[in-house]
Amino acid sequence: MGTDMPIDDGYIKYSSTRRDGMVAPSAELDELNRARTALFDRGLIGVYANGVGYGNLSIRVSDDSQFVITASATGAVRTLQAEQFCLVEAFSVDGNRVQFVGSLPASSESMTHGAIYAARADVQCVIHVHSRVLFGHLLKASAPATPADVPYGTPAMAHTVAQLVAQQRTLPTVFAMAGHDEGVVAYGADTASTLDALLALLQRTSTP
Repeated sequence: MGTDMPIDDGYIKYSSTRRDGMVAPSAELDELNRARTALFDRGLIGVYANGVGYGNLSIRVSDDSQFVITASATGAVRTLQAEQFCLVEAFSVDGNRVQFVGSLPASSESMTHGAIYAARADVQCVIHVHSRVLFGHLLKASAPATPADVPYGTPAMAHTVAQLVAQQRTLPTVFAMAGHDEGVVAYGADTASTLDALLALLQRTSTP
């Protein structure tokens, strides 16, 4: 049985419709979970001292922009269990609404992930992390970035991200969310190349 959940906890800013169920296990999901653990171990996914979690990952599972994404409030967990993933079946950027399958709310950045998948059919993985080093480097280097006055988790962010992605020609791509302090997003043709792009950039920016 589904439930209708208007969510406004300061972190999730969309309303959602949930349907009972669990994401089916797969090799692709296992790979995504291992990538998430690697990012967790480097502090790119986690929880701030005030208890607010950060970081989320997703993979496309169909040609019509359905995707599996990490659930909200899972930043403190090193390796996720099946029930800590959600299947986003549909979303409306203009309606600020997400329809998903799972026992926990889908990530606060679900619409941003969905906008990327909708903008490019060849994108199969999206990773959102937090890193002061990466964030500062990307802005200083004039790398692709969303405007500083566009807040995270909003329709405006999703629209802006879709425009940014449509303008980029290469995969994988890494960009900063200037209006979401420390927020960095990578997207690519598969989980491995997207993860590698982030870690390679982190290594370059962390090397004296």
